[in-house]
Amino acid sequence: MKHFEGMADEELALLYVGGNNRAFDELLSRNQSKLFTYIMYVVRDQDIANDIFQETFVKVITKLQAGEYTNSGKFLFWLTRIAHNVIMDWYRQQKGEHIVEPTQDNDLSNLSGISVLDSYRESEIINEQVLADVKRMMNCLPPPQREVVYMRFYQELSFKEIAELTGVSINTSLGRMRYAMINLRRMAKANKIELALEYFCQ
Repeated sequence: MKHFEGMADEELALLYVGGNNRAFDELLSRNQSKLFTYIMYVVRDQDIANDIFQETFVKVITKLQAGEYTNSGKFLFWLTRIAHNVIMDWYRQQKGEHIVEPTQDNDLSNLSGISVLDSYRESEIINEQVLADVKRMMNCLPPPQREVVYMRFYQELSFKEIAELTGVSINTSLGRMRYAMINLRRMAKANKIELALEYFCQ
């Protein structure tokens, strides 16, 4: 819509709160592809992704109309966090996957935070073949682990941003990544795939 060209998402959100329904249509048009890609990557099922996408936007509308959004300059970030919460609600209903996950409190205080973060930074030099192999095995990870890997490698978010977005501590984000890498290494070994994942699991 030409009328909205040049306007930021945050401005459109506030326009919608003020009663302009076309502003919301523009917001949906701008963000639906990125949001659906994120949801689909985590849940890996078209029908479930569609349901979660619809529920996410119902919650977005409800929160906007209730005045629960303030212009922070991060509308997509806010949108993704709502989607994350809807995904986690779905995941809690689907519990029972037999794969290694962190404990309830996920205490990683015995690990050196600096060395762990340095290890993850080194991931940027991982070769394309390794990434391709990892991507093929992502379907087997639980959604919370798949989500943190997606956010770190494909959205290139920092662990601080991931923690803020998913509503957990940085340690929990690091823990989910660590368990994801443990599971990926286990799957790689079972399938005789060579993966240079030493960076992640030190």
